[in-house]
Formats: sequence, structure tokens, C-alpha cells
Amino acid sequence: MSGGKAENLMKTLQISSSEEEYDTDGDSHEEEYDVDGDSNEEEEYEDDEEEEEVFMLGLIKKTKLDRFPSPFKPVAGGFPAWLDPLNLPSDTSINCGICGDPLQFLIQLYAPLCEMESAFHRALFIFMCPSMKCLLQDQHEQRKHPLNNPSRSVKVFRCQLPRSNQFYTYEVSHHYENVKARLCSWCRTCKGCNDCGSAHYCSKKHQVAHWRKGHKSECRELAVDPQHIRFKPGKIPRYTIWPQFEIGISVEPKENLMFENGGYATRLASTCNEDEEFDPVLFSIKADADQKSCATFQDRVLRAPRQVLRYCRDAGAKPLWPMSGGRPSETDIPTCCYCGGPRCFEVQIMPQLLYYFGVQNDANSLDWSTVVIYTCEASCDGSASCDGSVAYKEEFAWVQLPELATLR
Repeated sequence: MSGGKAENLMKTLQISSSEEEYDTDGDSHEEEYDVDGDSNEEEEYEDDEEEEEVFMLGLIKKTKLDRFPSPFKPVAGGFPAWLDPLNLPSDTSINCGICGDPLQFLIQLYAPLCEMESAFHRALFIFMCPSMKCLLQDQHEQRKHPLNNPSRSVKVFRCQLPRSNQFYTYEVSHHYENVKARLCSWCRTCKGCNDCGSAHYCSKKHQVAHWRKGHKSECRELAVDPQHIRFKPGKIPRYTIWPQFEIGISVEPKENLMFENGGYATRLASTCNEDEEFDPVLFSIKADADQKSCATFQDRVLRAPRQVLRYCRDAGAKPLWPMSGGRPSETDIPTCCYCGGPRCFEVQIMPQLLYYFGVQNDANSLDWSTVVIYTCEASCDGSASCDGSVAYKEEFAWVQLPELATLR
């Protein structure tokens, strides 16, 4: 990929400034890397004759967010910041198709397609059921044809808006207009409480959970004194399974920084040694009959070990698979259910995210090797060729599980 093309991609995903921190030492040297590379350099892999695509990496910022996020910045965990705050996904679509419980918010990514008027603002929202039992069942469901109504425990929603819309100003200041959404008081999705009208819910389960957490007494106090509001605007209630982190976007380095002398490599190694609990999943992936895939995966991930997502929407871009088994075939990727067009790879979520979420390494704990997201290649909008009444269009996620998980 040329330097100009990489620069456009950086602008699209709003690359973070070099002053922002991703590790305890503060500097994010991945962003300063020369994305143009050396035109005379030999290709590293014999089976990869084409120029390596430039990927944007999502790196977790170590400070947890204690406020509601912006829809224009990528975040992991906590609550989503809906791009369209009124026309939200339906209650049933946000539930796990296997156990029926509301899904947990995993990641949101602001990924506009500036060349498309209808996608001047564009974001992806990814949800997952925290049950490993459901994720195992999802392995069978993800191979089903859409006409067979697969019951998924991982769901992806795409929302896009033109530059001129009812929610944001025309100038690229990303200023909110005065629009209020009815969001679930537990998980920040939707619906309403019949007792006091001050709380809203996406499901009966979350209504009961909030009631037991203290809303029962608060609701009675509000009935007597409507001005009594215990919740402080702008602060995030601690009701979610996974903590919320802001994600910084940077260009993937061209070389493995872990083995460079001094600089970032030295500081990163020191940081990992100081944090005894930091055990990146990439080091635990075993290579048995899959030596080549595992080696390629580790080599690329070691360029920036703290990456939790990889983004590239170019036609030649491919996911970074940890294993050769468990990959989708071309026929496994369904066409867009709104316009009928093909889907393409856009983003993948890395297993390192589980570490930051504090997921335990137990037999029944949530686990994945990678989650790969495929979206409508045309990023279809509300035109006559597709369903314009759906603000959040569901896209396709493919989950590759570790080999041991598939044997459970």
C-alpha cells in the first residue's frame, strides 16, 4: 500500500496523536513508523508475492473510562455510544440467539467511508454473549445459511449517516444536537420502567437486575420526590461485566519491535516483566500441525503485542488467522441480507482483549482465537435497493476458537 493510501486510512479511523499513551512509559512508537517502507526490500514470506497491506491497529489505553464514550472514538467494553441515538436495534436483535439473554457490548469502531455521501458517519458495534457454552454452540450456527435463521451469540451492527443529518452538525466538529435517547439504565440500549418512568430497559432480565441493585428503593423515593435523582449524568454505572477502555488507533509497524535493541522494545519488555499477570494470549497459542499459521500470527502480533483489533478494508486485505483450521470458506460468508451484494473483510478482534477484560483462564471461561467481521462491500444505505427502515444493519461475524475449546 502506498504512503498516500495509508495516510487516507489514518484519517478515516482518526489516528491518535503520538503523545497519547498505550503503555506505562507513555509513547506509542507504532504511530511513528514509516508506512511507506522500502520498495526494494524482499518479501518476507515466499507465498506472499503481493505488497503487504497496511493495517490500522487498535491499542488499549490503560486508563479505564469512567464517563460515557463518544460515538466517534473506538472503545472496548462498558456501554456503546450509538451513532443514531433514536433508531436503535430491536430488543430481540440485541439478545443472544442461543440463551436469550441480552448480549454484552464488546467493541465499537468509528469507520466512516468519506467517499460515500451516505456513509460520512459510519460505525460498527459488536456484541457477544459472555457464555462460553453459547459461543461453542455458535460454531455450528455461524455456518448456517441466513435463510435457516442461525442463532448467533456474536452480533455486529453497522450504522451510517450522511453528513447532513438530524443528530450532528454539518461541520466536522462532531457536536451533538439536542437529541435524547431512551437507553437501558443497565446496559445502555432501550425500553421503559412502568413504576417511575425514570429508568429504561432492553429486557426483563436487566430490569430485574437494576431493581435488585438499588432501583427498587430509588423508584419509591422518586414516587415521593420526583427531583430525587441519585444517578450523576456523565458517569458510568458499574453494572457491566467488562470494564470500558478507550482504544487508540495506530499504523501497524513494518517490523517486529519486540526484538529491536533499546527504545520501545526495551520498555515494553520491562513493562511486561513488571506486570506478572500480563500473559498475552499470543504466547500461549500452541503450534502442533499448524506451525506456519501460528508462526505468521505471532510474528505479526509481536510488532505491537497490545493490539486488540486490526482494521483494513482494502480489497486484498485478509484476516490474520492463528490457525489454519476453523477458517471460513467463500461460501461460508453470506451475502448482505439487505442489498444482496457480497461482504468483505473489514476488522478482526484479537484474543488479547480477554486479558484486559479480566477474563479468567478457567475451563468454562470465554475464549476465542480471533473474531473476524465481514461487512457489506457496498456499505449499502437506505436507498430503494435495500431496507432503508433499518438504521442498524446486521453484519456477519466469524469466530475462530482455540483447538482445545472445540473439543469441549
